[in-house]
Amino acid sequence: MNIIKANLLLLLTAAIWGVAFTAQRAGMEFVGPFTFNGVRFLLGSLSLLPLLVFFGRDKQLTANRSNALITGVLAGTVLFAAASLQQIGMITTTAGKAAFITSLYIVLVPIIGKFLGQTTGKGTWMGCIIAAAGLYFLCIKEAASIQLGDLLVLIGAFLWAIHILVIGYFSPRVDVLKLSFVQFMTCSVLSSVIAAITEEVILSSLVKAAVPILYGGICSVGIAYTLQAVGQKHAQPAHAAIILSMEAVFAAIGGFLLLGEKLGTREMLGCLLMLSGMLISQLHGLRIHKKESVSQIGN
Repeated sequence: MNIIKANLLLLLTAAIWGVAFTAQRAGMEFVGPFTFNGVRFLLGSLSLLPLLVFFGRDKQLTANRSNALITGVLAGTVLFAAASLQQIGMITTTAGKAAFITSLYIVLVPIIGKFLGQTTGKGTWMGCIIAAAGLYFLCIKEAASIQLGDLLVLIGAFLWAIHILVIGYFSPRVDVLKLSFVQFMTCSVLSSVIAAITEEVILSSLVKAAVPILYGGICSVGIAYTLQAVGQKHAQPAHAAIILSMEAVFAAIGGFLLLGEKLGTREMLGCLLMLSGMLISQLHGLRIHKKESVSQIGN
């Protein structure tokens, strides 16, 4: 798989996540945040079972691949913490502010990566800054203020950045399907345990939240997070973060198409800036990759 195909998979992931943002808000009208996450990540893991059985029969595909159990538990624990903080934070903050704060991982990923010894080019930094400015125009409409929900979502943004780095490091080294299955199950078990202690789980409420949970489980978790792991096998973490942050744009487009929400001049400018930031980082990365390829051929 080349870089362009990997980036397209990440862009599709962002599109699915963007629509899922509405599903997450709708689902919590009937169930608590831990119940919602517990059920949807369980559905996500179960949706991978047919693929695990199918590809598990091919010994060539499974040979020489590391055990994904430890890696999956690690990624799943980070995923649980990030998803929980986001869900809880969305109770007391607006969707726009939550989307903006969460997507700040586009800046946090290269910053954290720099401390881990990863190099980030000038084009990527420029793309991060432009995309972050676009996020502000797209998501922030009300007066700037900090609430408890905002703080929780901000902490969650750091964890989302760590999750992207963890997936980026381990996805080329382990079986992606097994990694996804284990991390989903880990997140589901941890969420369910907390839900059983702190929330009242009622079957009728789960039925009312069935549509958001099904979309959040099968599409947002089972499909999108697996596409993220596959795409990040061939994409730099900083580039992946910028592409995945496009979920805010797709959320705005989904609201326009599905909910009749209008996109004003401010929102359109935000979308344009985010798209520009993504393209700048990708074109700069492709140019460097091309130069390295030519240099290797010359040698």
